[in-house]
Amino acid sequence: MLYRYHFAKLISSTDCVLELGAGYGHFINQVAARRRIALDSWHGFVEYTHAGIETTIGNVVDLSFLEPASVNFVFASNLFEHIGQDDFAAVLSQLKTALTSTGTLNILQPNYYYAYREYFDDYTHVTVYSHTSLSDFLEAHGYQVIDCKPRFLPLTVKSRVPVSPLLIRLYLASPWKPLAKQMFIRARPK
Repeated sequence: MLYRYHFAKLISSTDCVLELGAGYGHFINQVAARRRIALDSWHGFVEYTHAGIETTIGNVVDLSFLEPASVNFVFASNLFEHIGQDDFAAVLSQLKTALTSTGTLNILQPNYYYAYREYFDDYTHVTVYSHTSLSDFLEAHGYQVIDCKPRFLPLTVKSRVPVSPLLIRLYLASPWKPLAKQMFIRARPK
């Protein structure tokens, strides 16, 4: 749903899309693109990706399997708060090589500014970012932030009642974002 109502307009059918930390494949499985690549350190994720998606099992810090200037759109959801800043900087450096001249890095993750109460309820969170600090970190590592939405989505869409595609669509289109504690940042190498 998130792909259909937001990301589809950012991705061309001729693009190469890379998802870092693909997990259960909720994003990459929905993408319509010429080439789709999924990376995760969890061996089981391969079972959840659809046919035609290239899968790589490995650490996000090693992107050596990517060809230079081959990726148009990189997506990372709820990933960079789980690694240290040195590792994040290494990822950014490698992505500069892998991205095409118009390629972008698209990050969706908790915004500490709004989610400080529950941020460390996930014991695997090791690094804190707000929309300001993440934007500054990207700029300091040679990226230009082209879109920053401090309040993009709720921290979770898990609910006792099924989540309606219509409600997701309306929420994304609304300028008012109640309960939004995740940010979305889109950047490109300078």
